[in-house]
Amino acid sequence: MPLEDQAKHAPFRTPLYHRHLALGAKMINFSGWEMPLAYPDGVVAEHLATRRHAGLFDVSHMGRFLVSGPRALEFLQTVLSNNAAALDPLQAQYTFLTTPSGGAVDDAYLYCRSEGEYLLVVNAANRRKDWAHLETHRVSYRQAPSLGAQVHGLSDEKADISLQDETEGLAMLALQGPQSRNILGVSIEAGHLPEPRRNEASKAVIAGASVLLSRSGYTGEPLGFELFVATEDVERVWDRLIEKGAVPCGLGARDTLRLEAALPLYGHELGEDPQGREIPLLSCPLAVHAVSFSPLKGDFWGREALVRQQAAYRRVLARDYSHKNELPYLMRPLAIAGRGVARAGAKVFKADRQVGWVTSGTMVPYWKWEGEGLQARLTDKYDLRPVALALLDSEITEGDRVAVDVRGKEVEAVVVPYHLRSDAPPYARPILYSFSAEKGPQPFSAEKTPQPGADERTLAERLLSRAVENHRWRQQECINLIPSEMTPSPLVRLLSITDPAFRYAEHRKLEAFYNTEVFYYQGTDFIAEVERLLEEELRRFLGAAQVETRTVSGQMANAAVFSGLVEYLNRGHPKTEPKRLSMVMNNH
Repeated sequence: MPLEDQAKHAPFRTPLYHRHLALGAKMINFSGWEMPLAYPDGVVAEHLATRRHAGLFDVSHMGRFLVSGPRALEFLQTVLSNNAAALDPLQAQYTFLTTPSGGAVDDAYLYCRSEGEYLLVVNAANRRKDWAHLETHRVSYRQAPSLGAQVHGLSDEKADISLQDETEGLAMLALQGPQSRNILGVSIEAGHLPEPRRNEASKAVIAGASVLLSRSGYTGEPLGFELFVATEDVERVWDRLIEKGAVPCGLGARDTLRLEAALPLYGHELGEDPQGREIPLLSCPLAVHAVSFSPLKGDFWGREALVRQQAAYRRVLARDYSHKNELPYLMRPLAIAGRGVARAGAKVFKADRQVGWVTSGTMVPYWKWEGEGLQARLTDKYDLRPVALALLDSEITEGDRVAVDVRGKEVEAVVVPYHLRSDAPPYARPILYSFSAEKGPQPFSAEKTPQPGADERTLAERLLSRAVENHRWRQQECINLIPSEMTPSPLVRLLSITDPAFRYAEHRKLEAFYNTEVFYYQGTDFIAEVERLLEEELRRFLGAAQVETRTVSGQMANAAVFSGLVEYLNRGHPKTEPKRLSMVMNNH
């Protein structure tokens, strides 16, 4: 349906509308679409189910534009903020449609489906505006192709850039949470999961339907996927995922999940502030990763303003506010004391001076954990906590105490780096803050067991006893697979009493000596002989023509291999921006 006729037919319904009704969903009008706010168990249950199991979201209301043609990439490089040239087929990236003054027309996700074919996903509320923005630039771009050709080194031939609205023909689902990978694993009939890295994509078949899978999402979950499937097939895919354990979730849980993860929403953290002024794009810290100034990208809409914002952002990080006019505010997460809920528009104060506004705020549920570190275990108990995002004066820093006006009452809050961490898969873990009058707001952690009072001799004996016990365990019970930590034999340990066991014996081949191995240090002849004997034994044992006997850490090995690959890829071009490696191998 043409977008100009959209208003005549609103509200729209996704292909899963009747599935939502059958599941008892509470439906609301969201940006012209009839969408499920929540199912009978409610927003809290759906939020918790996503964090513990896997939530399934119908996000088919999002706008989906297909950009293709010989100059599709060239066009996207001028209208989007990120470097689309960095995408190989079946990869994705976060990006922005930008204004000339460095604000956001919208935030978006760009998926490279194949060479010269891109899918751009935009917010439902901005679908018509974004389409008009892209179409205007497409028309003007085709009328003056030589400009783009000059910037990007392309010819004027075949200036066609196709722009199609795929919103109604292509449905979109999001499967998010710790069990999402397992659910997809038992649902896929052909094809495979994407490589285990964010923004990787793949093609698969689920319930007889062709599906584009992407490791992306809007919940902060370390494990999450978005699925693109033809409208006529999406009901079968939805049913299959629910059959395998996915929990249907509505827009209410989607909002609390993204807020807990401190992810921006257009109209709140992006667009205009409460006073109607354009919010600079880099006021949102996440935007730093979605704006590229790579020479491979060239000029783009709003670049000059964003260059100034980036310079100001770097200064702000160094506590230099001399260019604060470029970035007067930054988006910051707020932890709220007590049970007060800070809603969007609430004013934020510090020392009786207004320093910003809340852009999003609510009460979010979280699962309770027991223990610490790797020993932490998820319990069956949960609680609620008030969290918020706010646009705050750039001079406000993490750890600052502020006050939020909640219904006429000032409620204590603290500026925090995050509410949630996703760097310990498969779970996203809540970061809680306790408020102490003496120490100020601090990350909450379990109490440490106090050290029993003892004199220095007793403490030293206790430490020595534990060291001996640990040594016995390593000798008799531990199987250590790290080469650099292998326990020396008793003979080596005896010899090392008078001579260090770990001698410097680096050596390398030098072309000046016809690739003879040259040792850096004198007095290493015996070590060289032992290495030679060991190499012979390893060749015989492994049946390998080449072996390496020197122990090296995995990190050093990776650095050596991939540095060599990058140098080879960029041979002959030492002064240009390095080209990126494509997928080499993966053992997951």
